[in-house]
Amino acid sequence: MQNNKKSWLILIAVGLFTFMSTLDSSIINIALPTISKELNIPMNEATWSVSIYLIAVSGLLIFFGRLGDIFGKIKVFKIGTVIFTLGSLLAGFNFGIYFLLFSRFIQAIGAAMTMSNSFGITTESFPLQLRARAMSFIGIFVSLGAVTGPGLGGLILQFLPWSYIFWINVPIGIFAILMGQKLFPKAKPIEQVPPIDYLGTILFFFSIVSIFLGIEIGQVQGFANLITISLLIIGLILLIIFIIQENRIKIPLIELKIFKNQLFSISLISALLIFTTNFFANIIMPFYLQNYLGWDPGFAGLVLMAFPATMLIFSPIGGYLGDYFNKEKITAIGIAIVVIAQLCYTTLDYHSSFILIVGITALNAMGSTLFQSSNNALVMSSVDKQYFGVAGSINALARNLGMISGISIATITLFTSMSRQAGKHVTDYLPEHPEYFLNGMHLAFYISSILALITLCLVSYRLFKLKK
Repeated sequence: MQNNKKSWLILIAVGLFTFMSTLDSSIINIALPTISKELNIPMNEATWSVSIYLIAVSGLLIFFGRLGDIFGKIKVFKIGTVIFTLGSLLAGFNFGIYFLLFSRFIQAIGAAMTMSNSFGITTESFPLQLRARAMSFIGIFVSLGAVTGPGLGGLILQFLPWSYIFWINVPIGIFAILMGQKLFPKAKPIEQVPPIDYLGTILFFFSIVSIFLGIEIGQVQGFANLITISLLIIGLILLIIFIIQENRIKIPLIELKIFKNQLFSISLISALLIFTTNFFANIIMPFYLQNYLGWDPGFAGLVLMAFPATMLIFSPIGGYLGDYFNKEKITAIGIAIVVIAQLCYTTLDYHSSFILIVGITALNAMGSTLFQSSNNALVMSSVDKQYFGVAGSINALARNLGMISGISIATITLFTSMSRQAGKHVTDYLPEHPEYFLNGMHLAFYISSILALITLCLVSYRLFKLKK
């Protein structure tokens, strides 16, 4: 019983940093106008404080997952907690944009170290029969961090300077560090350190940087832009060279053979697609509620809080169902609910009621929660113990890629549709033509429905064709 209690306390310590590292991907967005004004820089320069964090985290996840497998996941995680807390402290000092970017990069290093090993630590801390429940709690922290960022950031900015959107992490970080020092078992000494694939690390990092920069610039300047195309091509070339490198050396950064495991690969792709799908609503619904319906930001924020509130309720339920029943069945049921919710979003218009909007949001959250807890457990249970670190980091990378893909596809779909209707290039809401936005929103949610349906097909294949 004591060991079981300690495992759950370890999960809380891991979850706090999972929450903070995910939160910092989104909380800064609402502060960008303030940061831009106080640092006396244009808005496009301020947005690099968001991009550098996401890009650095994504590029470093696999490397730190591999280090976790070599030196111990807990050791890498604990170092990451200190680095992330230090980066949060530095980011709050108003020493100019370059110091902010430097601080965000420090934060990203710490976040990558914690995010890449959180799933592995959770998997090792719980037996198979409790794993889905444990993963459901990690899912709570991930989703709460992603969804509550704008609301919490807005609340902080209403009463405090923008520095506090970073400084809020410091006391929480110190508390989690002290918890970890007391609860985490001591790392075992390494007798012989295997060679580390530094070339593979460099190739992977710069391939991710190049691809993500291409996507970021493409959203602003268009994907037919020469710089955008060049960055995407360079990123793909580096990725191909990385794969060749991994197949060539004896001890690679990623054992690519784990992708031959269909259960692992399908679970991973499904995770990427569900985060892509959910971020359509995350991007579009604030426009719909505030610009189209004319609701004030505070009330709109309360409506959107239906998502994390529902997750708090259903995550333990989803985890219990995943442990008690067939995990593949629970993920299929969850995705089916998400498909219904995404289709419901396409029916929203000017006359949609508060209850209907909250109901659809809650339905989407319920389906996502049922899916995530069991799917995370399937990802981690499908690989051998020596690959827990890499598998967890790849799972976290899939989550990040899903967020970025969802933001990019939703934004491109919405504004491309509005531009075609307006007969000119549109990058913002047009108050004189609200119907342009509504049509674009409906098109975007039809696309997210298709993505959710593809995910349902994948998990159905996993359920019926990959039975043990």
